[in-house]
Amino acid sequence: MKLLFDQNLSHNLVQRLVDLFPDSIHVRKVGLAKADDRVLWNYAKAHELTIATKDSELHQLSFLYGHPPKVVWIQRGNCSTGEIETILRDHYKDVLAFEQDTESSFLALR
Repeated sequence: MKLLFDQNLSHNLVQRLVDLFPDSIHVRKVGLAKADDRVLWNYAKAHELTIATKDSELHQLSFLYGHPPKVVWIQRGNCSTGEIETILRDHYKDVLAFEQDTESSFLALR
């Protein structure tokens, strides 16, 4: 599974999680750091990426349009990059199962 980390998550997550999510990228790496949510959505869809975000608006797009792309919605307020990394590591099996689920459009993690 390749993740596209949204601008509200640290670009450092790409390297910190490379062992679990190789070939993942951050929006700033592809020039989308300030892009509208629809532009981000379309990019993820075109490049077969799952969006990792704390943004509830991207979660709402998954309700409206379904998938692809899928959205991993991290429901945490202000927290450290280490905490986000821990959440994704702790829920790795859930994320993999989510990827295989043909019905689900988003996965909420806390």
